[in-house]
Amino acid sequence: MDKILEGLVSSSHPLPLKRVIVRRVVESAETPLSQAQCRAMFALSTRLVLQGPDPFQRQVGRQVLEAYGRYHRAEFEAFFNRGLVLGLLQRGYGELSNRDPAILDYIQAGLRLIMSCPSVLELFELLQVEALRLVCERPAPPLCARLCQLLGDFPQCLPRGRKLSLAFCQQLVRSIAHFQSQGSREAELRLYVSQVTQVSGLLRSVWKAEPDTLLPSLQELFAVISAADTSFEPSVALASLVQHIPLQMITVLIRSLTTDPNVKDASMTQALCRMIDWLSWPLAQHVETWVIALLKGLAAVQKFTILIDVTLLKIELVFNRLWFPLVRPGALAVLSHMLLSFQHSPEAFHLIVPHVVSLVHSFKRDGLPSSTAFLMQLTELIHCMMYHYSGFPELYEPILEAVKDMPKPTEEKIKLILSQSAWTSQSSSLPSCLSRLPGKSETGKTGLINLGNTCYMNSVIQALFMATDFRRHVLSLNLNGCNSLMRKLQHLFAFLAHTQREAYAPRIFFEASRPPWFTPRSQQDCSEYLRFLLDRLHEEERTLKALSSAKTSESIMNEESQTQEADQKAQVFAEAPCMGSEERTLIEKMFGGKLKTTICCLNCKSMSQKEEAFTDLSLAFCPPTSLENIGPKCVERSEVKDDYMVQTNTLATSPAGETPLNNLEVNGGCDTIMNEGNTKYFSTEPNSENTANSELNKVQDNRDMSQKLVGKNTLSVTDLLNYFLAPEILSGDNKYYCEKCASLQNAEKTMQIIEEPEYLILTLLRFSYDPKCHVRRKILDNVSLPLVLELPVKTATSPLAVVSGGWSVGVEISDIGENLAKKLKPSGADEVTCPQLVPYMLSSVVVHSGVSSESGHYYSYARNVTGSGPSGLCHQSTALSLVSPQDKLLTEEGPCTVVENDLDTEMPREWFLFNDSRVTFTSFQSVQKITSRFPKDTAYVLFYKKQNSTCGFNTNSANGLWVNGDPPLQKDLMDAITKDNKLYLQ
Repeated sequence: MDKILEGLVSSSHPLPLKRVIVRRVVESAETPLSQAQCRAMFALSTRLVLQGPDPFQRQVGRQVLEAYGRYHRAEFEAFFNRGLVLGLLQRGYGELSNRDPAILDYIQAGLRLIMSCPSVLELFELLQVEALRLVCERPAPPLCARLCQLLGDFPQCLPRGRKLSLAFCQQLVRSIAHFQSQGSREAELRLYVSQVTQVSGLLRSVWKAEPDTLLPSLQELFAVISAADTSFEPSVALASLVQHIPLQMITVLIRSLTTDPNVKDASMTQALCRMIDWLSWPLAQHVETWVIALLKGLAAVQKFTILIDVTLLKIELVFNRLWFPLVRPGALAVLSHMLLSFQHSPEAFHLIVPHVVSLVHSFKRDGLPSSTAFLMQLTELIHCMMYHYSGFPELYEPILEAVKDMPKPTEEKIKLILSQSAWTSQSSSLPSCLSRLPGKSETGKTGLINLGNTCYMNSVIQALFMATDFRRHVLSLNLNGCNSLMRKLQHLFAFLAHTQREAYAPRIFFEASRPPWFTPRSQQDCSEYLRFLLDRLHEEERTLKALSSAKTSESIMNEESQTQEADQKAQVFAEAPCMGSEERTLIEKMFGGKLKTTICCLNCKSMSQKEEAFTDLSLAFCPPTSLENIGPKCVERSEVKDDYMVQTNTLATSPAGETPLNNLEVNGGCDTIMNEGNTKYFSTEPNSENTANSELNKVQDNRDMSQKLVGKNTLSVTDLLNYFLAPEILSGDNKYYCEKCASLQNAEKTMQIIEEPEYLILTLLRFSYDPKCHVRRKILDNVSLPLVLELPVKTATSPLAVVSGGWSVGVEISDIGENLAKKLKPSGADEVTCPQLVPYMLSSVVVHSGVSSESGHYYSYARNVTGSGPSGLCHQSTALSLVSPQDKLLTEEGPCTVVENDLDTEMPREWFLFNDSRVTFTSFQSVQKITSRFPKDTAYVLFYKKQNSTCGFNTNSANGLWVNGDPPLQKDLMDAITKDNKLYLQ
């Protein structure tokens, strides 16, 4: 019969005929055979099973072996003995390797045939030893899966005894760590996953039967994934084990891991990173549960360095897993936790921002219910992050556009989600957060590194740097040998202009310019900082000039060389070519203007006038009608006398802990305390009289104008400027003390700008005190920013200057075509006269992102504007400046309206967005839409440049090569920049 079978399989008979003959051979297995015949038949069928050249022959071998083994069990027991099995497992069969899964297939078939025979016990003992040896040799997935299948069918073959059983589990864990898929096609990947599932299933059975082996197995698992050996990367197939770990063990295991002093931070970081990699494993359950539990455990023991490093390393990988439906739920859970808990820096969120839009579009194209549900969850997460890290419109606008039709969570829900997810970081400016800077911006501009909540300084410095004429004056100063603050500003401007770095760290300037009452690493008011900086620069120059004058008079008899040296040091600021007297400081020349305040007694018509200097105007928001019932502000009641001032102080030294303000504030109705402390001006006489009590009357008597303004959809800067300059009636508790009448009288107070600055700085008073809740709130109203602003200036040489009682604002400079201030003009006042309208071009906008003055973020929009305006916009400025106020009133069209209609003429890539280290191109449309798109982002400080100015530099100066119109740098400064550039490039 064996010869018939051998001849059959090697013949060329048709396959159907072969099948018939094989069936006849199997049916004849009941025929009695001698031991030799049985052995020959077993040998032949074994050879066919293990070495058959095609599936048909291997199938014939299995059928014949099972048939003859069943009817000749004693003969098969003698054939399938210890020697045969051991030889197969250690040496293989002929040319067949001992690591071929077919060997285990054959052994499993043989065990089934002799299960009732006594000799099977000896084979079980043999296989217990051989199974442990096999897993120690790190079998490939097919062999390991086949071994686990055999051990699952015959658990008697599993190693016995706690020691051997534990060793087997640990070695099997390490074997899984070496698994690698042998193909990339779907069928191959499915086979690989099923093989891994087979192996992990066996471990689950062992852990269930012998619970003592679980914890050591998990310790082995942690040892594998925490190893620092870079030459070996454990397989993500280890993720298949996680689903078999009881969830009730999470708390104990995580606490044990996070508090074990033997577990180093580097090992924990490595282990956590690899566990996050497990999110890529399909069908694995509870991986995200363990990852999140470990993240929370590390936060509980304040292992923030690990959390930061792991988040920055893996956040993009986790986000990319959202593309794959099988692993999407777990990936989204981990992504949400990582982002919502990483609340000290936007870096992690900004790593995934560039990829959000494409994923959202993919979810929308799917149209599947599951994809829509995930999209809603993702949208909620993104809104939370954009709310927490507001202030990056250039990054978020594409995302907002992509998710505009998705539900948006309420602010209360966002705050709740953020508060429940945070872990506290000890530092908001960790080295890992500062070391990842993008490449040099295509704008050619240099960013400023945030040194720890220093965005208030960075935004102001970039706005000053983009004030072209001011920058050129600063860079042209000869400050060699001078260690002044102006010298440090010159150094900073030079590096911003010429460094090769993508972002510069202004540490020296920050320490030199930080107000002493500013707490390091805490958020501050950028407007307060700007005033302090300009005041310091102004006072410093005045001091140097005073010292120069004193030294000059004392050194008449000194040697000529000493005189020259003293003159050189004293004249460092006088070399800037600009308008006016040389006695004026650079700050006065660039930012200084003058305001005249006139009070006219309505009883005797006598007038009191005072001129005061300013560097910026603080524009209050018009008081809404809701303020009618709010009680008076907390201000001292005092008599207003002839020698008065309007919320101004002189340039005296500010007491320690107070804020010097170089502005003029008229806040209309709410106690605006964003800018606290003494207000300073370039006045030459001290004056301490207080007329702040007049502000309440402005709320009461200007109500008609307030209602008109508040009723509009959007206020404009010109509306606020009209309100600032509007006359007000001093009456009631705020009556004016008239010297001529020698009593308190009703009076009219008017303010006029009599000297315009080169750069007009406007601060929008957005932070106000709520007397009911005793808190400081932010006014989030949108304000339209005109590209061209016309400032009413009543010059001293104008015949209008002699008009009795001052002038009421009878010209339209707002963009709504209504003469709002005219309503406040007393009926007995003189004829309305019109001042000269001086055109200004918008240069910079500092934006505050947040809901309070104590928190949030600052960034700035800016462009290069010179005295003649940017290219493509000069004609607008000129045309607007020639339109008469009467024409404007007739056409009911303000300057902002005209400019907005002509925005298409704007030069492309003219505007820049400076956001700490990031500098990007933007547009004026983005500036105008910022608050409508991002309600917490509001314009705060505005820089306007006067047009048709004669103060600009002649860029064809013969002093040397001018780069982009800037003057050449001093040699020592250029050498320092060159040296730093070389070090950076190296």
